[in-house]
Amino acid sequence: MTSTNKTLAQSLLKFSTDFCHQHTEQFGHLPLMDHDEQWLSPCEVGPHDDKHHYWQPFVMDNEQVKDDKLESLSFTNVESALNLELHPDIKTYFTTIFSGDIEALCHEGQLSLLFAWNREDFDRLQENIIGHILMKQRLKQAETVFFAVTDEEDMIISVDNSNGEVWVERVGCKPHKKLSDSLACFIKELTPNSTANY
Repeated sequence: MTSTNKTLAQSLLKFSTDFCHQHTEQFGHLPLMDHDEQWLSPCEVGPHDDKHHYWQPFVMDNEQVKDDKLESLSFTNVESALNLELHPDIKTYFTTIFSGDIEALCHEGQLSLLFAWNREDFDRLQENIIGHILMKQRLKQAETVFFAVTDEEDMIISVDNSNGEVWVERVGCKPHKKLSDSLACFIKELTPNSTANY
C-alpha cells in the first residue's frame, strides 16, 4: 500500500469512527440497521429490537479473515472486464471497511458515503461500477467512479479515474464541479452527520 493509499485508509477509519462516536453521543447507542437474516454483515454487533441491529464499520483486515472468503476482495475482475486500471484511491476506498452508508456534510451540503455492507454487496457494487464506466465510455466521457450520493436527485460524487480528483456529476453527464484534489483530502474535510436519518 502506497503512502497515499495508507493516508486515505487512515482518513476513512478515523471518519467512520468519528461518525459512530457522534451517533452514540447523540442517541446513546450505535447506528441502527434493519436486520435481515438473508443479508448479514460483519458490521452487525447485536440486536436493538426484533427488527434492528446495531452496527459499526468493520475493518477489512485480511489477517483477521484469512480463513474467510473476505480475503479475496479485489477489483481485478472489474479491471479485466473493462480492460482498464482503476485509480488506486477507488480500490482503497471500497476495500478498507464494510459499512452502512455514512451521512456527512461538506461545504457543498449533505451527502451519503457509500460502502459495501457484506461480500455480496461488494459484488453488486462491482457490477454497478462496471455499468457506470461502460455508460461513460458509451457517452465518450472521461471515466469516473461514484462513491457518494447527495440529497439532490441524480447528483453523485465521483473520482476521476485518470487523476483521482473528486467531482460532482449528474448521472449521465460530465462532471461539472471539482470538490477536491484527492479522495483523502475530501474525506478529511467532511463532518459526520449522524442526525441525517433521524
